[in-house]
Amino acid sequence: MSGTAPQAVVERALELARADECMVLVEETSSANLRWAGNSLTTNGATRGRTVTVVALNRTSRGVAVGTRSRTGVRDDELEDLVRAAEAAGEEALPTDDASPLLTPEDACAPAKATPWDAPAAATDMSAFSGVAPGLGRAFERAGAGGRRLYGYAEHTVTSTFLGTSTGVRLRHDQPTGTIDVNAKSAGEAESGPGTGHSAWVGQATRDFSDVDVDALEHELGRRIGWAERRVDLAAGRYETILPPSAVADMMAFLYLNANGRDAAEGRTVFSAPDGGTRVGDRLATLPLTLFSDPHLPGLECSPFVSATAPGRRVTAFDNGLPLRRTEWISSGELAALTQTRRTAETTGLPLTAFIGNLVLWQADGAATVDEMVAQTERGLLLTCLWYMRTVDPQSLLLTGLTRDGVYLVENGRVTGAVNNFRFNESPVSLLERAVQAGATVPALGREFGDGFTRTAMPPLRVPDFNMSTVSQAS
Repeated sequence: MSGTAPQAVVERALELARADECMVLVEETSSANLRWAGNSLTTNGATRGRTVTVVALNRTSRGVAVGTRSRTGVRDDELEDLVRAAEAAGEEALPTDDASPLLTPEDACAPAKATPWDAPAAATDMSAFSGVAPGLGRAFERAGAGGRRLYGYAEHTVTSTFLGTSTGVRLRHDQPTGTIDVNAKSAGEAESGPGTGHSAWVGQATRDFSDVDVDALEHELGRRIGWAERRVDLAAGRYETILPPSAVADMMAFLYLNANGRDAAEGRTVFSAPDGGTRVGDRLATLPLTLFSDPHLPGLECSPFVSATAPGRRVTAFDNGLPLRRTEWISSGELAALTQTRRTAETTGLPLTAFIGNLVLWQADGAATVDEMVAQTERGLLLTCLWYMRTVDPQSLLLTGLTRDGVYLVENGRVTGAVNNFRFNESPVSLLERAVQAGATVPALGREFGDGFTRTAMPPLRVPDFNMSTVSQAS
């Protein structure tokens, strides 16, 4: 259907629908990427694609049953088949327990600066990297002269989402998303394999790559490779640890994605109260930290309305079009809100605070950089990034994972060497309770969540007793 405008696809699918109510979402995506290895660009490319999702609602005496079907590459003559498939799925489905009336145009989001509904879908191409490619060339040259090899990937994607419902809602959102990941390997690591040298990683999220300074990224990698000229073996244990913004982003993303009002009210999570209900109002952080989301935050802009393709516990298609606004999840250290749908807000009795696609952790007087926090440290670890994180215990949100691409020893205010990797066991909720210092909040790209949750801004945190549970042989 590449020749048919996405808006026309929405309207045609709604015309074809026979279900009691219907929602149609069309996502028009264009993407461009660069890949490099061993100080040389290896591949690049650009793609375009479209996904059409039809959500058919079948209202019966027992409740509302939902059928949803998504397909890519749908031709004009295949659209009716997609609509019928969604309707057939709805006829076979059991009634859902999160049903709510669909929003009307009067209740749905009406962004003041929204792109007009009829405007063409936004797009990207290789020109997004016009400033990045020359920087990579300079970085390759410097890295080669310093005995390092650079590997990495940069991608820029623009997705235009078009939402139409049988109640008359028509909304669109254009979302640019970019990331760059760069890994540096010292001569031993690059030539002889893992365990013979050192590797380091840096990453950055961006909307359009205009703020990406490849020279600065390469300089930081060179500094970290230099730190690793001295190697120190440490045993497992609890260490005073500085977590940079990228590591904090991964921890807070896990917290946010599990801060679900329904699950908490049902006693399933760390946010469940022991005697029933939720912990909203409880103090979680000793420091006056605030965790919030804001769809209009400059640099981290995301969709100002809900657009979901199916019912769900955290986000549901029944809320499609719901306006989103700044929400504090933790206010000055206290749990202030959990993510809610309209239905769960009714059942929990808590305010409607819908899931938003960005996240910021902030402290009013946090001003220190990572380097300044290192300078204030007598002895501890600088932990640059986390990897392979998994939930061990939902009731405490205990996570396990590995350190990767750089754990460094800090002595008397400076980094004195690289240490071995560890497996860690930590809960982001417990980290907030135990953190004794938060620095300045800056845009951050988590290593674990860098593919799916890129719009974050975090401070570095100092934790006096981060639990490095065992030594890891990973390198």
